[in-house]
Amino acid sequence: MNALVGSFYRVAMPFQRFVLRRRVRRLTMENLDGLSIVVLPDVFNGVVFRTGALLARAVGGHAARDTKARALDMGTGSGLGALAAARVGYRVTAVDVNPEAVRCTRVNALLNRLEERVEVLEGDLFDAVPRQVFDLILFNPPFFGGAPRDLHDLSWRSNDVFPRFVAALPSALKTDGLALVVLSTHGDAAGQASLLLTAPSLSVRAEVVRHFGNETLTVYAVRHAPAANA
Repeated sequence: MNALVGSFYRVAMPFQRFVLRRRVRRLTMENLDGLSIVVLPDVFNGVVFRTGALLARAVGGHAARDTKARALDMGTGSGLGALAAARVGYRVTAVDVNPEAVRCTRVNALLNRLEERVEVLEGDLFDAVPRQVFDLILFNPPFFGGAPRDLHDLSWRSNDVFPRFVAALPSALKTDGLALVVLSTHGDAAGQASLLLTAPSLSVRAEVVRHFGNETLTVYAVRHAPAANA
């Protein structure tokens, strides 16, 4: 059965790519679970490429515990994760190194009447939020190695973003906080997952796994590891 599914996706892939090209690197409007999302040409489309949608939907199972709960959507792109977190009660800070993504997320916060709950900042990873801690952190990282060729490629390629994220994560996550990180087998999922799993101060489990024939996506739930003397 798995071989049959894989064969189907290989046959369908050229047609799928043709269809998807009409919604990538162009100004498009997407809808995800009632959220209206404008995607600018230089911004990653997390609905088309599924990772953003899967991460945003995973947030629904982790509603804010109180009115002061704070979320950080790292590499926010079009703001899918930030808007999903705001809808379930968080005060959200959305961060992206791409200035077009910052513009895009601000537009989408206004479009969905969530601008009072979503602050959008331009910056490189946690440099945008120094010494701040969060109840929830979301990350849909670049999956491929190499230097990005343009603004759009920032969401796909990096030589060091994921290791730097993992190294800084514990200090930005509250003691009882949660990080949700989505990884794809289209990239180095095994290597990136290994960085999470071997980090000495983090406890990691696969929370959501989805198979799409030619790709498997996993959302990892990350918390502080229990103290050795606990």
